Amino acid sequence: MVKLICTLADHSDDVNYCAFSSSFLATCSLDKTIRLYSLSNFEELPYSPLKGHTYAVHCCCFSPSGHILASCSTDGNTVLWNTQNGLKLAVLEHPCRNPVRICRFSPDSMYLVSGAADGSVILWNVQSLKVHRSGSVKDGSLVACAFAPNGNFFVTGSSCGDLTVWDDKMRCLYNEKAHDLGVTCCDFSSQLVSGDKQEFQMASSGQDNIIKIWLVSSADPIGIELKCKCTLSGHTAPVLACAFSSDGQTVVSGSVDKTVVIFEANTGNILHTLTQHTRYVTTCAFAPDIPLFATGSMDKCVNVWQFEPKQFYTGTTLRESPNKSIENWSEEDVSIWLCKHGLKDLVEIFKKNNIDGKELLSLTKESLADDLKIESLGLRSKVLRNIEELQIEMQSTCEAVPDEFLCPITKELMKEPVIAADGYSYEKEAMENWIINKRRSSPMTNLPLQRLGLTPNRTLKMAINRWLESQPTHSPKPLS
Repeated sequence: MVKLICTLADHSDDVNYCAFSSSFLATCSLDKTIRLYSLSNFEELPYSPLKGHTYAVHCCCFSPSGHILASCSTDGNTVLWNTQNGLKLAVLEHPCRNPVRICRFSPDSMYLVSGAADGSVILWNVQSLKVHRSGSVKDGSLVACAFAPNGNFFVTGSSCGDLTVWDDKMRCLYNEKAHDLGVTCCDFSSQLVSGDKQEFQMASSGQDNIIKIWLVSSADPIGIELKCKCTLSGHTAPVLACAFSSDGQTVVSGSVDKTVVIFEANTGNILHTLTQHTRYVTTCAFAPDIPLFATGSMDKCVNVWQFEPKQFYTGTTLRESPNKSIENWSEEDVSIWLCKHGLKDLVEIFKKNNIDGKELLSLTKESLADDLKIESLGLRSKVLRNIEELQIEMQSTCEAVPDEFLCPITKELMKEPVIAADGYSYEKEAMENWIINKRRSSPMTNLPLQRLGLTPNRTLKMAINRWLESQPTHSPKPLS
């Protein structure tokens, strides 16, 4: 369900932090450097490592666009870097020259927060590169920071155990004693829990060996409410890092006990415990929109992990896709499949009609309407489309699918192949989504796309159809 796909061992000292953009992975270390890797192949970029700090680098983070990388250090500086060429854009000197432990961009890229060992918080204006506002916590060093996804406020965590909520005028909106022995990290889920009062989930970790999931809501511009939803226990030593997946369903954490634990956020169930690091796990981060996460350690290594594609959320737990042949699926397997494809409302109907795998493959638009009494034409069409995809999937297991028929983004058999400006072919929907998410670079080469237009690859589509028709039993209808 989770596999280690890459280990990066280029740092010469402890890894303190790692961060993703849509194109890069950044890591920083006690060795005073920041390293940048391409997500296309995890090769280090030609202008990496970035050098400019005179002491240990504690944190690094990307601006939302990914064009700027910020890093902060014991030297009291927060440095802004151009991620396209590695050049230094600015050096922001902390007013008191105290070691800077944490930095974070606001969602609109207007501000950058930096927190220091003396408890001071600086809100920098990224355009003017000047201090916008400043404040401080009562006790302890600032070691954690996270902006709410709506950008209306941010949270800092201190070594004395407090979580403090601030607005962009540096007014303290809320303060909570969260972890008895000190906060180590905090991270917001990007998914809204409730839109009515702008409610979000936030995870925090601490020296008390636990992770807490909080509900953070703002009913009005100055009203903040922080409630502990649940406590996640799975580590036997202080938890140094925690992070939410982009869909908000999963939390990953790293600890002094040398383990990485993956939790299902809604239930607190432990999905995996990973033991590949040999020293304290100091950092963890999820990639945006793709099933990757990274963990860094005092063993000087960064491990990159991938969730295998046949996983999905069923409403109570993360399940693996049934690995038996579809004709042998039980009614429960069919229910899992329905949930995977957003058809949870049909589960009871299918159960009442005893739809197993064999029955599922025989469904038609008439049987869905007349026998199962599904009135919605849209739902019937969605069921049939997904059944057709199942049939294609069955064919792909009969014989290894030629690599050129697989989309480089989804790794699945293409139905509507298109040619992009980089000369490679992709599934149309996948490439459109890639571009919509402001990724103007090639998924294969990571170089800028000279144009964003997509051209249907009819020759490749015909070749895929011929291959499908040549397969043995259960040949699906050729792609229209």
